[in-house]
Amino acid sequence: MSHKSIQIQEGAVIISDAHYSYLRPELLTLIKNIYLKKIETPQLILMGDIFDVLVGEVPHTQHLSKELIKLLNKIATTIEVLYLEGNHDFNLQSIFPDIKMFPLKEQPLKVLYHGKTLYLAHGDFDVSFFYKIYTLFIRNPFVLSFLTLLDRVFFHVILKKLDRHLAKKDDCKEFVDFENFIHNRFLKHTKCDYFIEGHFHQNRSFQSNNFYYINLAAFACNQRYFIVKSLKDKDFLEEKRLSQGDV
Repeated sequence: MSHKSIQIQEGAVIISDAHYSYLRPELLTLIKNIYLKKIETPQLILMGDIFDVLVGEVPHTQHLSKELIKLLNKIATTIEVLYLEGNHDFNLQSIFPDIKMFPLKEQPLKVLYHGKTLYLAHGDFDVSFFYKIYTLFIRNPFVLSFLTLLDRVFFHVILKKLDRHLAKKDDCKEFVDFENFIHNRFLKHTKCDYFIEGHFHQNRSFQSNNFYYINLAAFACNQRYFIVKSLKDKDFLEEKRLSQGDV
């Protein structure tokens, strides 16, 4: 989907796949640093799966992340914040009223940077038929209302078990033959200068068909994020890492 008014700004901070939860709180430190201007940025771009579980219709998921949610909403009143929803965090507009929210159906998102055309996506937009059915099912308000009722009846045991399960995932796992997977995945008529996404956690970039492809590192893996720098070469995203002293 194209939003001609959206320009990616130099110095923007990009974060992908932080999978934040009370068991993995490191992202809170980074967001606090942005809020306190210890990290100066004109724009914050959140590329999905920022939370391990955050759903607009399930109040307990919001309660568990209320401090981070509050900070993001405060930041959004001072700088532009873009949020591309992921497969772990969706139906979020009611939670983040001042953030420009882009659900799965609006991805990939076409934007501009210094006259260059970029597509941004969390990464789960071109999936199998059965996965598409699942995404429609899990985002259905009636289904979510039922899940919320179950969560309350069982005193949040389900969500707590889910948090513990997700916290054990290997976010640094190598995707074998990833480059061939990407080459075969994209349609040949896809044309842009850069295609940037998360989801796969690979921290890889290469030329693919009619664009330069960038797969972002997961913040959950070694607390890595990116800064947009001057467009002088292919690698215009500068990798940063939250230092251990900040955590």
